[in-house]
Amino acid sequence: MSIHAALHHVTHYKYDRLVQLGPQVVRLRPAPHCRSTVVLYSLRVEPAEHFVNWMQDPFANYQARLVFPEKTREFKVTVDLVVEMAVYNPFDFFLEPQAENFPFKYTESQATELAPYLVVEPPTPLLQAYIDKVDRKEQRTIDFLVGINQQVQKDVNYLIRMEPGVQTPEETLTNGSGSCRDSG
Repeated sequence: MSIHAALHHVTHYKYDRLVQLGPQVVRLRPAPHCRSTVVLYSLRVEPAEHFVNWMQDPFANYQARLVFPEKTREFKVTVDLVVEMAVYNPFDFFLEPQAENFPFKYTESQATELAPYLVVEPPTPLLQAYIDKVDRKEQRTIDFLVGINQQVQKDVNYLIRMEPGVQTPEETLTNGSGSCRDSG
């Protein structure tokens, strides 16, 4: 028997006068490449008189573009979602042949496509010390990734943080704890 997780999200704006809403883009739908089985998804929008066009961004994430022909005193988006929680192996994926062993180099075209993700800020002192401890000997890339994840899991205690934002690497390493967004 599987576990189901439910999410109920409401965004609600009320205005003191009639307003003309411009196009609104809502990004509150699981991506098609999501591994969890989506049991139920519903999007309700008020005012009821609107047009919706589903699109996908360059990363294949769904976006609902909403257009409202009439003025309104409120704007409300309600999403209900139920997903089936299942255990899966996060390291079950294929690699390009040239990336099967670490370290590797991206092809020129891959480096161009990945350029926005390869820009990094200079590491802070604690982060640099942590990086310096990483074993960079030649090994299978999957083994390298598993090793890094195991090390972070050992060194950073997971906790549920309700505060907004992401801790800096210095805070996470100094505290030895953080949420998933802090240790990711």
